[in-house]
Amino acid sequence: MTESMLPWAAVTVPALAALLIARLDRSPNLRETCTLVAATALIACTLPLLAGALGGAVLETPDFEIVPGVGLQLRADRFGVVFAVLASALWLVTSVYSIGYMRGSGEHAQTRYYASFAAAIASTIGVALSANLLTLYLFYEVLTFATYPLVAHKETEKALVASRKYLVYTLSAGVALLAAMGMLYAETGTLDFRAGGIEALGRAPVLTQNLIFAGLILGFGVKAALMPLHGWLPSAMVAPTPVSALLHAVAVVKSGVFGCIRTIAFLFGPATLAASGAATCVAYVAAFTILFGSVVALSQDNLKRRLAYSTISHLSYIVLGAALLSTSATIGAVLHLVNHALLKITLFFCAGAIYVTTGCDRVSQLSGIGRRMPLTMGAFAVAALGLAGVPPLNGFVSKWYLCLGSLQAEHPLLALVLIVSGVLNIAYLFPIVYRAFFESSDDFGDLGEASLSMLAPLVLTALASIAFGLWPDGGPRAWTLAQSIAEATGQ
Repeated sequence: MTESMLPWAAVTVPALAALLIARLDRSPNLRETCTLVAATALIACTLPLLAGALGGAVLETPDFEIVPGVGLQLRADRFGVVFAVLASALWLVTSVYSIGYMRGSGEHAQTRYYASFAAAIASTIGVALSANLLTLYLFYEVLTFATYPLVAHKETEKALVASRKYLVYTLSAGVALLAAMGMLYAETGTLDFRAGGIEALGRAPVLTQNLIFAGLILGFGVKAALMPLHGWLPSAMVAPTPVSALLHAVAVVKSGVFGCIRTIAFLFGPATLAASGAATCVAYVAAFTILFGSVVALSQDNLKRRLAYSTISHLSYIVLGAALLSTSATIGAVLHLVNHALLKITLFFCAGAIYVTTGCDRVSQLSGIGRRMPLTMGAFAVAALGLAGVPPLNGFVSKWYLCLGSLQAEHPLLALVLIVSGVLNIAYLFPIVYRAFFESSDDFGDLGEASLSMLAPLVLTALASIAFGLWPDGGPRAWTLAQSIAEATGQ
């Protein structure tokens, strides 16, 4: 295989795994082995892309032209590689966790679950490595259909209603994207992502610019859960916890914020957006989402719904960072894409471990559980501190750059929003920790930790959150990549 075909290999591995897993309904051990092998193989495909990105290389596949000047093409630029490596690494972790969860909770249709999961990851990698808006759009739509069976997995009336709601929101978003894409091509003659934006777009009439920008932000903003486009996300928490953990903390929602950053930094660019003022409007919508999502989280007794509104809030940290059009804010946005994924997946893993072990899914039921599940609730406490931006955890690093970027962009009010949000994070997460460790209850008897296949992943992601807080440029060099992305896009 030539190096130029590595991006397609990264998409193909989970896609082929999905087809193979679908045929292994009567062989659960083989099905799960196939999942783990495919997840490991995907990491083997994305690590060379990471090495190339750090070395300054940009691997690009041949262009499969559909219409003159526009075709299907993959490109492993730095920003795409960050997202691809994140999704591939967390797929492996979540696959291990899924084995314990799906068996422990006695879930039905496990073959469909694993096959849909693999298809969703293939789509996510396609989104990450798309060289142009057309390719991203196609994978973005496939992701919608691949995740539908996961949202509807339980097949209860509540799950079916949630899955239909998910389709209405996301398919409507696809229509907005398609319309904006047509207008963009008519105006510029290209759909390619270019660091710093498409120059010809800056010469278009301001009204045309704003219509294209609004269509793209609406299309991507649904999966990014910008308010008032967020309604599908809390409903989708009816899905099994591993689905919530990866697809609703990483793949689906991060595809939305990824698309927002592609729009802002790789289609429009800071110069064009600064002239029109459109990015400032998005920044304040994101600020509203940050605060309102946190306030709503305070009132949620269902643990997964509280985490869902927390996700809505934190996704807008990333959108806000991109919309501020400053170097530090862009660095913070890219880092929070990674840091939030590690922190939130830890919290969802903990919620799932609690549910499988105790049957509890409400905050009011968790008094004293920390004494029976100390490792699980210890990991929960670590992730909660990270989301609140407490040093030395990784959430502090990205929030630091976002606050600094707000001041650089001369928007001190937005820096205040981030600080207030941190206080609200403490307000809705730390009562859970306090209840778990400092209140007593006889409800849990002799119950202990969840199975090792569930416990190990949540401890690992919690430790990774600590490690990347102490050493932000360790391992995959996320800080170096974030800085180079900000510089390349002219922030």
